[in-house]
Amino acid sequence: MANTSIILRVELAHDLVTFGDVAAVISRAGGDVTSIDVIRVGKESSVRDITIDVQDSIEAEVVQAIKDLKGITLINVSDRTFLAHLGGKISVQPNMPIKNRDDLSRVYTPGVARVCTAIQENPLKAYSLTIKRNTVAVITDGTAVLGLGDIGPQAAAPVMEGKAMLFKQLAGVDAFPICLDTKDTEEIIRTVKVISPIFGGINLEDISSPRCFEIESRLEKELDIPVFHDDQHGTAVVMMAGLINALKVVDKPIESIRVVVNGIGAAGVSVCKMLLAAGVKRLVPVDRDGAIVRGQTYDQPMWQWLAEQPQVEDIAGGLDKVIHGADVFIGVSRAGLLKVEHVQSMANDAIVFALANPQPEIDPEIAQAHVRVLATGRSDYPNQINNVLCFPGLFRGALDCRARRIHEDMKLAAARAIASVVSDDELNELYIIPSIFNDHVVTNVRHAVIEAAIRTGVARRIPPDFR
Repeated sequence: MANTSIILRVELAHDLVTFGDVAAVISRAGGDVTSIDVIRVGKESSVRDITIDVQDSIEAEVVQAIKDLKGITLINVSDRTFLAHLGGKISVQPNMPIKNRDDLSRVYTPGVARVCTAIQENPLKAYSLTIKRNTVAVITDGTAVLGLGDIGPQAAAPVMEGKAMLFKQLAGVDAFPICLDTKDTEEIIRTVKVISPIFGGINLEDISSPRCFEIESRLEKELDIPVFHDDQHGTAVVMMAGLINALKVVDKPIESIRVVVNGIGAAGVSVCKMLLAAGVKRLVPVDRDGAIVRGQTYDQPMWQWLAEQPQVEDIAGGLDKVIHGADVFIGVSRAGLLKVEHVQSMANDAIVFALANPQPEIDPEIAQAHVRVLATGRSDYPNQINNVLCFPGLFRGALDCRARRIHEDMKLAAARAIASVVSDDELNELYIIPSIFNDHVVTNVRHAVIEAAIRTGVARRIPPDFR
């Protein structure tokens, strides 16, 4: 269980309760008092901040136990997570100080006019003379926030800020969160286009399916900078990295395996595309109505695209039928859909990637006894499939070579680069994917993405280390 630290500000009525009573109640409820700070002391009452270590699952019970104690007034509850978000998690800092009029005249009027004119005459100079060369927009409408759903643009902002922090810390990329107060597809496309001149790339985030497909597709066609919907492609890239190594563990070539993908939304479609690009010959996409069958007709454009692929099987039925004999299960759906009997019906040395968050498709504790390799989206189990392994290095590479777009070859190159961080000596059932804090991940992904961009002609610049 995950632990957290909460701070309770309480007022104690001295004639009704002692601090010893408070500490005893906290202990009985499962909390552990780590510090006490006296805020104010009077004859009749005192105010104190009590810091408590507590398991996430019983935090509410500890707080309620304090509320129920006679003589206690609970003034405020805070925890380290909320404190980390106070005032936002990112800020804008200048690269040089302005100390005098001479400095001012260079960075602003009148000296800045020469730079503006230079960019007007040659727009590509924006890459060298503005923040465009190293800045990504993290854009959402807040309609599909992981584990929370449609919570709106303001509530989605902390996620976007967190992503901007990861861009900067892991890859040195400046990223800015932009939360749009609209769900209209055309308005989102138009807004992204009109703000795009200052950005070197666009990272779409937490936009619901199927709107996300059209938004990304249109922006890819209508902008000359990389556009990447991380919920789709980041998941697919890191999944593929894990699968490359899992197949080494079970000694099965990718061309021979039968793969069931459960949940054909934004991430599921991209996972299927990645599998096909990597060489999978037998694919079974499954959604709530059952398997998507080759040769059938579907209203959803991406399902129809899948039904037209020769590698997709023509067997109809639900998950309980089509999973028989599968070598690999990849879930990007919801908790509880994968049963023990499903896993038991899979091929020998089964690989299960149960990636639903926060609860996977099957309880990992139950699944581990029946599969050879298990991965989830959670950090408290081995083999976490986490998008953070992908997007920092991917955009670092795309920005450094000024790529016009991010295509399937670049994504597959990124997957192989992530997989390569785990050496053959390290590789085992419980270690198929590197940690997000492994310094080699961003470096390897950047190099692979640039190499693929140059090879396929979408790079507009050759970085010095490639010349």
